[in-house]
Amino acid sequence: MLAAERPLDTVHDFPAIPAGWAYLDTAATAQKPRPVIDAIARAYGETYATVHRGVYQRSADMTLAYEAARRRVAEFVGAGSPNEIVFVRGATEAINLVATCWAAQQLKSGDRVLLSMLEHHSNIVPWQMAAERVGAAIDVVPLTSDGRIDLDAMERMITPAHKMVALAHVSNVLGSVLDGRRASEIAHSVGARILLDGCQAVPRMPVDVAALGCDFYVFSAHKLYGPTGIGALWARPELLDAMPPWQGGGAMIDRVTFQRTTYAPPPGRFEAGTPHIVGALGMAAAIDYVEGIGLDRIHAHEAALVKDAREALSQFNSVRLLGPEDSAGIVSFTVEGVHPHDVGTILDEGRVAIRAGHHCAQPLMDALGLDATARASFGVYNGPEDIEALARGLERVTRIFG
Repeated sequence: MLAAERPLDTVHDFPAIPAGWAYLDTAATAQKPRPVIDAIARAYGETYATVHRGVYQRSADMTLAYEAARRRVAEFVGAGSPNEIVFVRGATEAINLVATCWAAQQLKSGDRVLLSMLEHHSNIVPWQMAAERVGAAIDVVPLTSDGRIDLDAMERMITPAHKMVALAHVSNVLGSVLDGRRASEIAHSVGARILLDGCQAVPRMPVDVAALGCDFYVFSAHKLYGPTGIGALWARPELLDAMPPWQGGGAMIDRVTFQRTTYAPPPGRFEAGTPHIVGALGMAAAIDYVEGIGLDRIHAHEAALVKDAREALSQFNSVRLLGPEDSAGIVSFTVEGVHPHDVGTILDEGRVAIRAGHHCAQPLMDALGLDATARASFGVYNGPEDIEALARGLERVTRIFG
């Protein structure tokens, strides 16, 4: 009997998942439940207006709803105040914001930034750009044999020259979960700041930034069953207060003259222009949805799916499983003699959708000695029948390629 017996029973909430289609690409983007779709449709179709500007009632009401969404995000990650939450287009923009605004004042020639071997390109390239601007250097923490960030190695490597540590809370390729609290303690032991990329964590497990002890935390709504084009940066308030603006324009100002401009306090200082109003409301609806299920239940459900998937795939002699056995909702694998793109194409013919490629983690692929992997990633709508469909598809792959 499979460990996952669909205890959540939520697939009916997702109109874009037809019967018989196994959607196993949630790590790329999650499908949207009806309450999120309805919240977006209602905001555009019934209550839409600008925020922070109009004196008419609907604008005032939408402003209240928009700021309520900020409070919802703050509560979701354990922030001390809604003013610690900056709305951004997604985690990529959040990391770029920190790598620009924080680094502009805190990173200088001779300083060092510490990343890990499994980071997404979005948590590599912005730091490379920041380091190049000032003449800083980047160091890379290796992985353990089962694909976790090696915190023992990190502890040996880190020095007072390291000013920033930026790590994935959960790997988008291997599903390995970082001990964020220990990573924060190591970073702070030399006076460094630490940023955690929570894109794969927030849909799968409870997150409390205070308990993690980090300085910055970022995530995107679309992996959290919310809309695209919206995400959040959480930062310690004293860090936000000290950071210069990200972009110039409306809403981020206090007073503008041609001689001098003064800026609004955070978070407004970092939210130039008309914001993604409806996106923020959709993200709040997505948070309501996952918390209505319970993140502990979601984590247990996905752990059972991972266990079932690894057991099913281990029956194929030609399949190599990657990452730890207790990965969070993600199973990456290769099939001997078959390119992952071919695996994905054949699975798609059987109505199984997976990701195939380097997953925006080319340095990790290089470390693994691979060009690409196939990746199955799970969500609240998946059940044992999806694992069975994946196994049937791989049987066909092995038949076709011998």
